[in-house]
Amino acid sequence: MTRYFLELSYKGTRYSGFQTQENAETVQGEVEKAFSTLQRKPVELIGSSRTDAGVHALQNFFHFDFEGELHPDFVYKMNAILPRDIVIHGVEAVAPEAHCRFDATSRYYRYYIYRAKNPFLEDRAYFYPYTMDMEKMQMAAAMLMEYEDFTTFSKRNTQVKTFKCRISHSKWLWEGEYLVYEVEANRFLRGMVRALTATMLRVGRGKIGLEEFRQIIEGKDNTKANFDVPGKGLFLTAVRYGNVNSQ
Repeated sequence: MTRYFLELSYKGTRYSGFQTQENAETVQGEVEKAFSTLQRKPVELIGSSRTDAGVHALQNFFHFDFEGELHPDFVYKMNAILPRDIVIHGVEAVAPEAHCRFDATSRYYRYYIYRAKNPFLEDRAYFYPYTMDMEKMQMAAAMLMEYEDFTTFSKRNTQVKTFKCRISHSKWLWEGEYLVYEVEANRFLRGMVRALTATMLRVGRGKIGLEEFRQIIEGKDNTKANFDVPGKGLFLTAVRYGNVNSQ
């Protein structure tokens, strides 16, 4: 039995998320179905990062165990079977104990906002046509790196045992016509990046001040955070690993 890491990208617009759900189209479901079609055997995939409905990924990973030989043109054939909004970039044999979720050292997300109406960005960014104080938003973003407990920014229907995360990068920037929030951490909680983004947008519009933002972080009460930015603006940009002992 060999363990493999599978790297992929996807546009999440029409999916109910990354992980398999009953009676719903998901990225995992489509990849498992394509695998079974190609290899004539079912497979159970383990995902590195569970993105929500509508969220996109430039890089994400599955791992799986498989006995036997993969098709010699595995990547090409999988991409021929998969729908156009999912693409496989590569498959690699790794050590039997390698785990694409637990061995990841960090995840890097970007949230895209545009302020001038543009129908060509509608499914890949959030239209938010308001004047914002970028200096205060940048200060709020930097403040997040002072903390480890992000209970405030987690949805409650989650099975995690800890709400602690180490944020190593948190910054707002202009990139062409986009306003982008980028954040990297060792792990993220359910809904966390969207909650951080939405709550900092309130800082930018003057709805809350920086001291109140700090109190929201320290209060550990998710009713004080905002979660109301849509998934379509969020991209999982990279999942980073140390050595997973490739075979």
